[in-house]
Amino acid sequence: MATHKGGCHCGTVTFEVEAPEVIKASECNCSMCKACGFVHLIVEKDQFKLLSGEDAITTYTFNTETAKHTFCSHCGIKSFYVPRSHPNGVSVNVNCLDLSTVKGVDLSQFDGENWEKSVESFRNNLS
Repeated sequence: MATHKGGCHCGTVTFEVEAPEVIKASECNCSMCKACGFVHLIVEKDQFKLLSGEDAITTYTFNTETAKHTFCSHCGIKSFYVPRSHPNGVSVNVNCLDLSTVKGVDLSQFDGENWEKSVESFRNNLS
């Protein structure tokens, strides 16, 4: 395990996440992830620590309102959020990490366009 640092584009929102040096991540083709280029690293809440910018975070919800999409109110970047698939966890955008501590990314695909059919298999593959 390693401590990876990350944050938004303007540097207002910063965080640390405990994850393996070779990250197991996924790309999703749902309307939200496709639009913002989010690459998911899903961790338990205790593996994520917000370091700065809590007061600059704005939240957007839609559909089931389970996912809490968080954005920096200054630069608009979504560097992490609470995902519908893991509402007790955090999904960190790999594209927002400082890659100096990342030795590799094992990338898989998630069919978010067909979320209900895909989620159980996805959850099992994270374990």
